[in-house]
Amino acid sequence: MRLTRPTLLLLLLTGLLLFFALGNHHLQGSTESRVAGIAMQMQVSGDWVTPSLLNEPFLEKPPLSLWLDATAINLFGGELWTVRLTSALVGLACVMLLYVMLRRMGRPVAMAWTAAAMLATMASFWDNARQVGEDALLTLGVTLALLAFYQASRHVRLRLGSWLLFAAGIAIATLSKGVLGLALPGVVIFVYLLCQSLIDKRLVLRDWWRPALFTLVGLIPLLIWLCVLYQHGGLHAVGEVLWTNSVGRFSGSFVEAGHYEPFYYYLRKLPESFLPWNLLTYLGLWHFRKHLRNNPYMLFFCVWLVAQFVLLNIASSKRIVYLMALTPAAAVIAAEYAGVVLAWLRAHSQRSAIARFLSDYHRPLAVTVLVGVVATYLGAALWAPRADRAESFQPVAAHVIRLQAEGKQVALLKPDERLGAVVFYSQQLQHTLDSTAQLQAFLAASPDHIAVVEDPVIPGLPLTVVDKVSVGRHHYYFVSLATLDPGQ
Repeated sequence: MRLTRPTLLLLLLTGLLLFFALGNHHLQGSTESRVAGIAMQMQVSGDWVTPSLLNEPFLEKPPLSLWLDATAINLFGGELWTVRLTSALVGLACVMLLYVMLRRMGRPVAMAWTAAAMLATMASFWDNARQVGEDALLTLGVTLALLAFYQASRHVRLRLGSWLLFAAGIAIATLSKGVLGLALPGVVIFVYLLCQSLIDKRLVLRDWWRPALFTLVGLIPLLIWLCVLYQHGGLHAVGEVLWTNSVGRFSGSFVEAGHYEPFYYYLRKLPESFLPWNLLTYLGLWHFRKHLRNNPYMLFFCVWLVAQFVLLNIASSKRIVYLMALTPAAAVIAAEYAGVVLAWLRAHSQRSAIARFLSDYHRPLAVTVLVGVVATYLGAALWAPRADRAESFQPVAAHVIRLQAEGKQVALLKPDERLGAVVFYSQQLQHTLDSTAQLQAFLAASPDHIAVVEDPVIPGLPLTVVDKVSVGRHHYYFVSLATLDPGQ
């Protein structure tokens, strides 16, 4: 990639958006607390095979993002910006990848730059690329796989470099989200090849076996980890990753996973899914529908958006963050339609003063809009700490750390994933309890033992509430064993 002026400008713009004030707020919400806690526990325990949260194996997803987060902690320390660094770097890579691949597909510099800038300023992409989590890494893997596939499929001869990039994308996606990392690019490739076969009225086996073959190559890293995981945790651990947390989430049989929504959940989210460019995206889909038969390029990106959207609607487990993998396609469609609108304005500039004004001054107007969007995001980044009061579980962690500094022994009773924040902020493993019997034995062992519980009323076990910490609607009680009056 040549570092031309547009490339450098895009790099600086995206870097500003993703890295500005990255560590000015605490871990917020359950996802950041959970993932940061697992990464810290991985770093402290030295177990890089089996991800664990609060001393229990956590096998909802493969560990690539956790490995990168733990590596960042090892290199730079357990800082807030450190644990978000992976997502930000991956987001930057995703934007630059889209720009470079669009240029290699023959798109003009202005068009490729606009699409990449729209991706960087798409709200769902920007927000998730600044959070602790694996969704940015999944989006990079899916984007790399699909763009490399399209680039390779344009040529009759085997383009080994493009196919190896495709395999690398599959490896990143599957090591980030398991089966979902295979399904998201897989459904796009299947539908696109099916559409091409129907349009051409012929089936070219070469077009089908090449992605299938290099998909198997891309699965090798995941299979290696699963083999090592099998040696550590047996068939049950492998089943947790591949069946319970993948097929179970899709079908709805894994009820404990949560996030189950009605089939129309994403339809309700459409107005906000690709802000601020959602109108351009939806109008672009409608406009290009008539040209897909003769335009494989637009067919591919429209299939990318629609096929993944339909797949996610079919799945039982739904979250708005899952739409992040669709944002590169949405950005390309929006940018291409913006080009159509500009061409229309130029064609009508002789008959309309408004069209002539918009056509003649489209660049300064576009820059003004972009500056306004960027300024809004930077303001939102500075505003982020205001959500700490309702979203951050750092006060619970701070209270635990203070008690431990005073010589108290603290244990967590059946902790939920939000208390992963305690592991991250304390930078040490925490004592956990799984039953009332363990709680009673722990508290009875010493008056300096304190437990953290969500409900201080436990039948048959008299407890004294030492303190209480509330985060939003969640309440955590610090309790000790009640001392009974000798006269009672």
